[in-house]
Amino acid sequence: MIELGLARIQTLLQRTPQTWKAIHVAGTNGKGSICAYLEAMLHANNIACGRFTSPHLIDRWDCISINARAVPETKFRHFENLVKKRNEDLRVGATEFELLTATAFEIFEAEKVEVGVIEVGLGGRLDATNVLKEKAVTIISKIGFDHQAILGNTIEDIALQKAGIMQAGVPCVVDASNSEPVRLVFDSHSLQTGAPLKYVSPGPSELMKSLKSLRPHQAQNLALAHEAFRLAYPQFAESVGILVPAIRNMSWPGRLQMVDIQALTSRKEKVLLDGAHNPQSAEVLAAYVNEHLRHCASPAKQQQPLIWVLAASKGKDLGEILKLLLRPGDSVVAVEFGPVDGMPWVQPMESEEILKQCPVDVTKHDAQKDLAAALDWASKTADKSPLVIAGSLYLVSDVLRLLRGHVTSNSQDSSCPHKETI
Repeated sequence: MIELGLARIQTLLQRTPQTWKAIHVAGTNGKGSICAYLEAMLHANNIACGRFTSPHLIDRWDCISINARAVPETKFRHFENLVKKRNEDLRVGATEFELLTATAFEIFEAEKVEVGVIEVGLGGRLDATNVLKEKAVTIISKIGFDHQAILGNTIEDIALQKAGIMQAGVPCVVDASNSEPVRLVFDSHSLQTGAPLKYVSPGPSELMKSLKSLRPHQAQNLALAHEAFRLAYPQFAESVGILVPAIRNMSWPGRLQMVDIQALTSRKEKVLLDGAHNPQSAEVLAAYVNEHLRHCASPAKQQQPLIWVLAASKGKDLGEILKLLLRPGDSVVAVEFGPVDGMPWVQPMESEEILKQCPVDVTKHDAQKDLAAALDWASKTADKSPLVIAGSLYLVSDVLRLLRGHVTSNSQDSSCPHKETI
């Protein structure tokens, strides 16, 4: 269950030192990408670093990494058991996410990292990660509507929750493309807390000039990460010769990722896999799809129909997302993702409900809980037409987990013409 608050996590970590400093990242979209950029910059400069992001992608322990490598399962379970025993002995009643956060912090301390890159789980002010003792810099990415039932129904309410990670004397780097109402909330909270605020947009820096192929959202996220890195480590911030290769060589699975599903279906062409699950991320996906897939095999003024494999979390308002993604003539197969390890409160939307929210001018198919059948139907329906899997990071996880059991490491293609850095 989701139960925000800091009392339980503070009890769990009351005797755990935090000798490392943190870069704390909040926002609605781009948090994971920003954390990945920061990890790449830190690792490239030989700064011992940890990263904690959520949700996990394939295995629960892959949400925690040390020096750009996911922690081994044995190490994760050792510290998880330590935290769980403490939770029982002290009768804390911690939530699953609080236990996971405490596990990450214990591992960072044991590994003696110099800096931890920490993604907020939900909101900011009352999120378990906000128990951090020493923040070097905070980051707030683009704010949009998400989790309204918990964070509030207005953009100002949501922004105030995100602003809760600000800390007196700790610089806060903010996405300058946020709307004026959001910026007013940040300005006010900055004055109240005494946190220096800096709005950031992609500028003509040497780093940006060397990475011209970035899409607008990627450039924005990179600009935020680079400014935070500059504030935390000014002596390394202009080491473009080190930073550029590190950023070019990184990838972020499940974000505009081209994958080969031939091991699961008869399809030889790659498919696009993306975890877009709210209007803001769906807008980015739609722009990419319209530019690279809808026109790539058709006359300039004729849109190429797409085949979609879609899933969503229960309670999600899909209307705006589907309006951005779907076009007349598209085909949709709806499927339900499986149980999410360590997150029992996350439930899939019924596939029938997903199809009800789709427009009438698309072809629909219900695969219910059978992902393999959904992929097979989509592949046969698509033939050689573009195929996109989207709507939920949990669906992305299911697909990658299914592929892991069928493909070898050398079948993961890194040369696809549509593969992008994050």
